[in-house]
Amino acid sequence: MPENILPYKGTLPTIGAGVFLAPTATVIGDVEIGDGSNIWFGCLVRGDINVIRIGNRVNIQDLTVIHVDSITYGTFIGDDVTIGHSAIVHACTLEPGSFVGMQACVMDGAVVESGAMVAAGALVPPGKRVPAGQLWAGTPARYLRDCGDQEKDMIDRIPKSYGQLAKDYMEAGIGVTGGGEGG
Repeated sequence: MPENILPYKGTLPTIGAGVFLAPTATVIGDVEIGDGSNIWFGCLVRGDINVIRIGNRVNIQDLTVIHVDSITYGTFIGDDVTIGHSAIVHACTLEPGSFVGMQACVMDGAVVESGAMVAAGALVPPGKRVPAGQLWAGTPARYLRDCGDQEKDMIDRIPKSYGQLAKDYMEAGIGVTGGGEGG
């Protein structure tokens, strides 16, 4: 088992097929990562006191932290989600096809619905719901407008481009490649 995939209290992360895990990313505990996802340099995915479930083709960019709440909330990330550089995703739900910008923070019990975008630097407070197809920004995050063609293009394009970049890294022998059950 690679040194950056760690058990916690006997529970080892499950890494799906074709997952790219950068050498300096760390995954701990009760974490499941779906096929074709990519987790970049300096990320921490810590499922120690609750569960983290990451869907297929999820793009988690450099220095992101994903954690949980000990009693109430795990973290659930749907398929085809992008999480930008240095984001914090804490004990919340990111529905399929949602987007969290660079240095944004999504807190406990919050939900970012499918096709919604949280702008760079935004703070989504505990329990807040970002409705499908909307762009939210600010601290605290508030509705800015409906997602336009540019945002919809980013939501669709970025996970695909990072997926290709991850394949390039794996072909160069960089990072851990998931091989299915147990990594």
